Amino acid sequence: MELHRVSAVIFDLDGTLLDTERATRGIMKDFLLRYGKVPDMEKEEKRLGQMHKDSAAAIVRDYELPLTPEEYTEAIMPLYRERWPQAKPVPGVVRLLRHLHKHGVPLGLASNSVRKHIETKISHQQGWKEYFSVVLGVDDVKNGKPSPDIFLEAAKRLGVDPTSCLIIEDSPVGVRAAKASGAKVLAVPSLQGQMECYSIADLILHSLLDFQPKLWGLPTFGDWVQNSLPIDPLHVSGLIEEGSSCNALSITTEDCSYDSIADQVSGVFIGWAKLEAHGFSKAVISTGWDLSLHTSKRITEVHLINSNYSVKKEKLQLLLVGYIRMLPDKDNILDALKITEKDQSIARAALDLPIFSQHKNGNLFL
Repeated sequence: MELHRVSAVIFDLDGTLLDTERATRGIMKDFLLRYGKVPDMEKEEKRLGQMHKDSAAAIVRDYELPLTPEEYTEAIMPLYRERWPQAKPVPGVVRLLRHLHKHGVPLGLASNSVRKHIETKISHQQGWKEYFSVVLGVDDVKNGKPSPDIFLEAAKRLGVDPTSCLIIEDSPVGVRAAKASGAKVLAVPSLQGQMECYSIADLILHSLLDFQPKLWGLPTFGDWVQNSLPIDPLHVSGLIEEGSSCNALSITTEDCSYDSIADQVSGVFIGWAKLEAHGFSKAVISTGWDLSLHTSKRITEVHLINSNYSVKKEKLQLLLVGYIRMLPDKDNILDALKITEKDQSIARAALDLPIFSQHKNGNLFL
């Protein structure tokens, strides 16, 4: 089924293409600590996607800082610039950009950041400058998001009608701006606990790994191998409780590190597990968000392939190297995370292939 045939794709930057939030995490907390303040996460989430000048004024006001917004900006921006080179592409992004560029689909970048900051961020990503025919910052238009100005201008410079564009956004502010432009809107939410804020989008995905070009009349991918999509490896580490079955390892945010996994990652993956006492094993890994208590908590289920033992309390490392499928839409996250016999069969076969097996015993394991 085709949702809408589009002739150009316009992307937001922070949180949509680059995981800048993870790279800069802690900066605000450390900065406010200088003044004896702590971040209010509810307020900070509402600032997602805002123009910096608006968020700077609000931060100074909300935390009663003895600074002007201009002084705040001058003090904190060098801290962010220092971290931007560490920002990694959100999983699925590089694949999508390369695919669309290869097939001649006009691409635009429209961000609420100022142009010089956009150019700094993308300069650290190989090939990105060449991918985009149009790059616009908030200083290129009269009004930033949630006004549609920046998307209307991007469409104009791409030489297409806004209604023939697909806009991909991660923030509620960006989604509202995109919708107001008349374009089709795909939301890949950064705020997992506020899904109602994205309801106006034409389609919501929890990961760009699930992007289906044919829904938008775009050229289809051809990069799946043995029913799996090769991905840049994602690392997870944690502690497994004693007595866990190797057929049902369950880990949550509290007892596991997800440093290399962006919030916009959800689904069923294949990979390698390394247990402190039992060594390496093929694995199927499902991961998603539990929103049942109005809080966002990542839960990951692991099934070790061809293993049959009770796990002692020991360290676990996972390396996700391939993607199988998205999670089904179910009210109970544990039901959605269930790993099927088909998933296990795919993992058994695919992980023997060099493109996936090359990562076993690799230096990505700590």
